[in-house]
Formats: sequence, C-alpha cells, structure tokens
Amino acid sequence: MNIPDLPPDLSFPKLGTSPEDQEFAFEAKRAAIGPYIIQRWGWDDNFQRDVHDSRYREKPFYVVRRGEKRLGTLSFQVLAGHIQFGEFYLFPIFQREGTGAKILAHCLKLADSLALSVRLEHLHWNPVRSLYKRHGFVDVGRSDIHCFMERPVAVKRPASDG
Repeated sequence: MNIPDLPPDLSFPKLGTSPEDQEFAFEAKRAAIGPYIIQRWGWDDNFQRDVHDSRYREKPFYVVRRGEKRLGTLSFQVLAGHIQFGEFYLFPIFQREGTGAKILAHCLKLADSLALSVRLEHLHWNPVRSLYKRHGFVDVGRSDIHCFMERPVAVKRPASDG
C-alpha cells in the first residue's frame, strides 16, 4: 500500500531493499530512539542492527520527506482487522515542531478510511506516549519493555438535519 502525500509538502515514498535505504532507516532509529535505549541498556550496535534488520524484512518502511529533505521513517502495514503503525522515527532536528502530530493524524485518517483500528508499541519511558494519547490511543497491554496501544476506528456521525 502507498501512503498518500500530505499537502503541501510531505510525502512517504516506500523504502526499498538497497543497503542505502536500510542504513538510512537504521540511522533514523538510532537518532530518534537511541537516547532512550541508552538510558536503560547502552547502545549495542550489533544487537540493534540485528533487531532493525529483522523488522526491516518483516514490514514496509517509508521515508518521511519534506520536499527533498528526509525527516525520518515510519511503517504502516495493513493486516487482517487493523493497521500496524511503527518505526516512526524523526531525526531530532525535526521533532517538537508539530510534524509528527500531522503525520500521525494523516495516517489515522487513512486508517479510518479503511475502517481499521491502529495498533502500535513504544518503550515505557519514551515521551512519545503523550503524542499517542492525544490522538486517541489507549493502552491494551504491556511487557517489561513496551506499552501496547490501540486507537479504534473513528466513528463517523451522520450530519444532523438541524
């Protein structure tokens, strides 16, 4: 599935299998989530690459682009009964300017058009949780490391006559 562009200037080309594309996605992960991983365990480059390579093979990755600038990555996968959203990594220079909220709202609108809920996971101590809560995600489970969240399909209300 392709993710439609978000006017006026955001697009989401799918990343391919080239080493350059995979390395870009890894660098986006390292920049965006690395500080939170380092807080708990330090950064083991070999381990993180193995995890990343496995995820990269499992699901589609997209570049977040503003014009010619590559801001980060995301994964948007249509599964039976829901959308799996993840690998949402913006380079720090593009964080905290509202871009992440716009992108998330855009993806949720696409999920609603497909009448599918959206599921994701995040590290317990990652402050991205507040973004997800503001967009209607609720906790549905947890592990020692991750919070699992879901955002139900938005209910469309019929227009009132008056």
